[in-house]
Amino acid sequence: MMRTRPLKVALLGCGVVGSEVARIMTTHADDLAARIGAPVELAGVAVRRPSKVREGIDPALITTDATALVKRGDIDVVIEVIGGIEPARTLITTAFEHGASVVSANKALLAEDGAALHAAAEQHGRDLYYEAAVAGAIPLVRPLRESLAGDKVNRVLGIVNGTTNFILDKMDTSGAGYSEALDEATALGYAEADPTADVEGFDAAAKAAILAGIAFHTRVRIGDVHREGITEVTAADIASARRMGCTVKLLAICERAADGQSVTARVHPAMIPLSHPLASVREAYNAVFVEAEAAGQLMFYGPGAGGAPTASAVLGDLVAVCRNKLNEAPGPGESAYTRLPVSPMGDVVTRYHISLDVADKPGVLAQVATVFAEQGVSIDTVRQKGRQDGGGEASLVVVTHRAPDAALSGTVEALRKLDTVRGVASIMRVEGE
Repeated sequence: MMRTRPLKVALLGCGVVGSEVARIMTTHADDLAARIGAPVELAGVAVRRPSKVREGIDPALITTDATALVKRGDIDVVIEVIGGIEPARTLITTAFEHGASVVSANKALLAEDGAALHAAAEQHGRDLYYEAAVAGAIPLVRPLRESLAGDKVNRVLGIVNGTTNFILDKMDTSGAGYSEALDEATALGYAEADPTADVEGFDAAAKAAILAGIAFHTRVRIGDVHREGITEVTAADIASARRMGCTVKLLAICERAADGQSVTARVHPAMIPLSHPLASVREAYNAVFVEAEAAGQLMFYGPGAGGAPTASAVLGDLVAVCRNKLNEAPGPGESAYTRLPVSPMGDVVTRYHISLDVADKPGVLAQVATVFAEQGVSIDTVRQKGRQDGGGEASLVVVTHRAPDAALSGTVEALRKLDTVRGVASIMRVEGE
């Protein structure tokens, strides 16, 4: 039976995502009501610039006082799409205190302070849902939190930032340099005017923290995630990867240790074989592999950003939260019972692709090999090529076998001290084999 009193929704933020949420709530109101079991009503929209024309939204709903909106007491659900740490954190906790559940797309806040937000939601018997915080429209948070709740997840590996994937894809397919590819991404709207959060890996690291926490039932904050961006990736790196039958992607990798006693979370560019499904993820798309003990390997693929895809995830959470409200029973909250420590990057076992500029003379390869042996790192392949312009230099590319990252980093530092090594041109990990 349809309940007649509408569930009231407060929207915090009306930018690209928020305006799309409002549009869908209006145009699909009947369908949403049928799926929920009660109509939903947009009761207020908090913005910073009230004078801006917002098509399809009743001007009477617009307010600049977000705090008063979430304190009203008759609000059932607050949708937070303003981003950042404050005032979002205070507004969300205030919403809980005044009886509202929350749907958020705020990955930065959740990665920084998710435990406290979950505790506040539990204290007041409210829901905190955030499917839109990771990978846009791709259903990922709910499958990890609910569908795989009875399984043991061992690894999450994927591309979770569309901007960097677009840039690396353009570098690979067109031969463009990093700056040129970034300019194209900016012109097409894939990159912000200040792309730092994307290209330096902060966005992907926040998502990795959220995914690791859910997957491994432990608390992982963004500060626990090893982070490297793509600003140092060169056309030469892309070409070297191609010669190996690989491509370069910015990967988020969350793993449970082999002994099950710790977890790791990291974000960095890596070479992956062209045979790997992630290698074919093009332009601004996202894709994530989840490896579970019973379910095996699952892949989630789709648009990872943008107004409509993100709004789709927000509305999915809205339907779930409203159903919980009608049933007077909140959905699943935080699961952090394992309390597993997060190991440092040095403990991660991985492979390196190292490109060196060396003196072009006998004995250099032997010196380099000795350094690897002293650090306990085994060499897989070596490729040496003299410079066409002469100058007594050569390019030496070494690909290692798997070893602790600390040993590999130590090897690179030792190589820098060799008189015959003129420079370390690039270092990149090799994954997905």
